[in-house]
Amino acid sequence: MSCALATGIIADFLGEEAVIPTVSGRMGTGSFDFSISDTKNNILRSVRVSNAQMEIDAAYEGRSCLAILEAKREISEDFIIRQLYYPFRVWQDRITRPVRPIFFVYSNNVFSLYEYAFSDINTYSSIALIQHKNYSVEDTAITSQDIQSILQNVVIVDEPSGIPFPQADIFERVINLCELLRDNPRTKQKITELYAFNERQADYYANAGRYLGLIDKHSTSLYSLSASGRKILPMSWKNKQLAICELILSHRVFHEAITLYFSTGRLPEIRDITAIITRSDLQKLITGDTLSRRSRTIRSWINWITSLISE
Repeated sequence: MSCALATGIIADFLGEEAVIPTVSGRMGTGSFDFSISDTKNNILRSVRVSNAQMEIDAAYEGRSCLAILEAKREISEDFIIRQLYYPFRVWQDRITRPVRPIFFVYSNNVFSLYEYAFSDINTYSSIALIQHKNYSVEDTAITSQDIQSILQNVVIVDEPSGIPFPQADIFERVINLCELLRDNPRTKQKITELYAFNERQADYYANAGRYLGLIDKHSTSLYSLSASGRKILPMSWKNKQLAICELILSHRVFHEAITLYFSTGRLPEIRDITAIITRSDLQKLITGDTLSRRSRTIRSWINWITSLISE
């Protein structure tokens, strides 16, 4: 967050000329009441908070507001609203200026900021997303020629033995998992906890990294970043994305799918990708219900690659 502050990212997101760091750390909430929706019974239930503990990762003050940030490194599908709501309630009661709850994620050299608001300060479940922006302090200009150059020069590899074909649709999370493994090896259980999903999904994303040679598996449930991953992750944003694209496109089905994209100007349909799989060496391994699921993964990875193109 120091980089985001120093480069003006936080001030820009808040629409302030300048901001300064202020309250942070662990503190008590004092006492307050709020309501929360019981969607099952379609009623509001009352909750009393009395001297609970909360932690503010960072807060920044400008002329017009106080922004409170909850910072994460992992890309999850959701988060605990309490992490924003409790600091919001405590500080909104203490100052006269608006308090703006911000969810802050840093992954793959990109700062992602999400601002939320509570339409009713006393209702926990009145949260709504107000704005979202991504920032980078690096060169992010990737052209279609960059991708087509990889496509023309990459060496096609054999499918890895003993590693399942990918079934991890959110490719950004594959990169994010590699980042988390750079610090320490993680068990399947720990990966499950970090992303708040089930163990099967933990397998999907870890095996996707293994498929690309970015992750190594050491036991039935322990994963670490591979030598290839340790070489690629420290690269600049642009070089890292292109290196990962090369890993993906070295596999024939992905190579053919993106070739189809460039020839038609649109993402291939599931039926098109299914046809590519059925005429490939994977036809005996991917059949039945798994065929459409693996096709969706291929389509989502091709979508990730094409979304990098900024021209």
